[in-house]
Amino acid sequence: MIKEKLIEMVNRDLTDEHAAIIRYLVHGYLEGEDTPIGSGLLSRAREEMWHMHWLGMIIGKLGGEPNLTPAPYPYDPTNRATILKSYVEYELKLIPHYHGEADKVDDPHIKRVLHREAWESSIHAKKFQRVHDRLKPDMAAGKPGGENKLPPAFVDKVQGIVAAKYTEMLQHIRTSWVFQKNEMLGWEIMDFAFTKMKQLAHIAEPIAENGINPKFKANKIDLSVSFGLALKKALEDVRASRERHLDLQKDTETQKHAGLLINLDLSVQQEAYEAEEIKGWLGRLK
Repeated sequence: MIKEKLIEMVNRDLTDEHAAIIRYLVHGYLEGEDTPIGSGLLSRAREEMWHMHWLGMIIGKLGGEPNLTPAPYPYDPTNRATILKSYVEYELKLIPHYHGEADKVDDPHIKRVLHREAWESSIHAKKFQRVHDRLKPDMAAGKPGGENKLPPAFVDKVQGIVAAKYTEMLQHIRTSWVFQKNEMLGWEIMDFAFTKMKQLAHIAEPIAENGINPKFKANKIDLSVSFGLALKKALEDVRASRERHLDLQKDTETQKHAGLLINLDLSVQQEAYEAEEIKGWLGRLK
């Protein structure tokens, strides 16, 4: 398979894995991470993140540009039973899909990755089926999420921060994949992407607990071809994010949520650290 076609094929897979991550995260947040269903969904989402990462690394190594727009995730939102049934069907379709793609490529590493995507999708299908089969009637007929008690203006503010943090996280991931030749710096920026994921959860969970779907809709992704420019963008982003978190801390509604305040305090300290680290990286590039 020629390189351009291979990049195109793997990019399509990347968008599917991205879609699965968002679906399982949002559902997990709606259920609550301290519930059996919620914690299981978040575990599946983390595994899908690895799937996406393996594919993104392949694309970056081939010199391609990762497609960071998630594909649609078809599911029936009628109730928990139909939602989980949709998940089983989605994962089952990936098994022959990935095995078939693996048979088309010559590179042994890419072939192994695609086969692994297939058999891990099989495990996911079995786990979702197990959760589905164990649902009690009232849970099966119900929907995830509670009743919203948050003011609309506060929800809008938090949704804006969710979108910005999601974009920042994707930007870091893209940088680590595209500039993986920079070795340790590429991995360090990926490490910060993992931190962004947790910061995103801290912001998204409070509104999800009120039955509101967090808006995982990215803003414009910067496609810098220079690692130095990509790091400058990362520095701008982390500083802007810290200011948004500091502003949210002052909100009167935020003051009512002790857990959110604690997490925001952690985020602003992490972001101050990240900004200093990125400044140091930029100095090393000079």
